[in-house]
Amino acid sequence: VQLVESGGGSVQAGGSLRLSCSGSGYHFINNCVTWFRQAPGKEREGIAAIFSGGHNTFYADSVKGRFTISHDDAKRTLYLQMNNLKPEDTAMYYCAQDPGRFCGFGQDKWRTGRYMYWGQGTQVTVS
Repeated sequence: VQLVESGGGSVQAGGSLRLSCSGSGYHFINNCVTWFRQAPGKEREGIAAIFSGGHNTFYADSVKGRFTISHDDAKRTLYLQMNNLKPEDTAMYYCAQDPGRFCGFGQDKWRTGRYMYWGQGTQVTVS
């Protein structure tokens, strides 16, 4: 499985971006797929997750109400719609897949070590 993110860029505060994540061998069925981000000097943090089997979605408090995670089964693509962007959203954004597992309702879904596949990241800069 190779994941490739796209859609990053520079935007002014209050603006929007939509990130995409797609790749070869990418299957949504019964996988937990998560968007992470990492700002310079900070740890990588999970911000949005989706379990394809039941279309369950989960968000970190920092993005709840502003970001929306979704996927298109036909296109085998994961999305992250980001609205009302803030300078503190500036980071490298990654998608990651934990195959065959439900995301879960606890904090474990944000643990980077549980994810087997990662993309290379796409940079988002908000000024």
